[in-house]
Amino acid sequence: MGRYDFRPLRVHQTVSQLFASERIKHVPSWHEVVGTIPPAQTLVRTQPLQHQERPRRSNVRKPSKLFQPQRVVYEEDSLRKEFFTDHPWELARPRVVLENDGRDAERKDWSLLSQPDRPVDGESVIQRQMFLLNGNPEKGQKPDRKMTPATAYDQARKEFYEVRLQQDIERRVAKEEAMATGAYFGKSTLQIGMELEDKIFEEWKAWASAEVIQQEQRRAAMYTGVDNETAALPEGDQEVEAALGEVDATIPAQGQEARGGAAFVP
Repeated sequence: MGRYDFRPLRVHQTVSQLFASERIKHVPSWHEVVGTIPPAQTLVRTQPLQHQERPRRSNVRKPSKLFQPQRVVYEEDSLRKEFFTDHPWELARPRVVLENDGRDAERKDWSLLSQPDRPVDGESVIQRQMFLLNGNPEKGQKPDRKMTPATAYDQARKEFYEVRLQQDIERRVAKEEAMATGAYFGKSTLQIGMELEDKIFEEWKAWASAEVIQQEQRRAAMYTGVDNETAALPEGDQEVEAALGEVDATIPAQGQEARGGAAFVP
């Protein structure tokens, strides 16, 4: 067939010939439509837009991945990576996943972190940081030229901490008011965590005590000497008693200072 396959373009002609030769009894429903409005035919494949300019060299072969789409990178990607690396537990918070068109800057005013129609989360910090860096040209809000990514991140993070602190205070006050009216709450996540930690600690302490006892037993089994406190001379040995009698006279009495050393010479 050569470089191109033209068989799909002859589908209408082939069906017409089969119907004329009575090979098929009925033509498909799309036969008249395709005959009236034939499909567009583009035999030349255009090269997609290249986002990265590469120097052209005559001795380099044509890349095999020429028609693959380029990697799409947004400015918010690096900001999200930095924020969620510093705050991984923000990903554990329940949230409503809704698809948006990416045009929140047109409908929301990110000069403030809190928005009336959406809860404050990590994405709010990203959009607030983007506003501090780039402003909102569609609304005529210009960015601060002295603002750097680090200072913008610190300011957005500080506002985020203030909102989280306010939410914690509101929950604590609501709980105290409910308990004052007779409400009963179970154990908090902190209490449950402490109980689990105490349980693991008690299990470790029992294991450590058993290990210490086993080590002492192994050390005692390896030791074959006699302690000084339990060491004693054999009783009833005449040679030992005679030797002690000869040395006993040369040993100074208790409280008497020994001068010149013992006079006994074996």
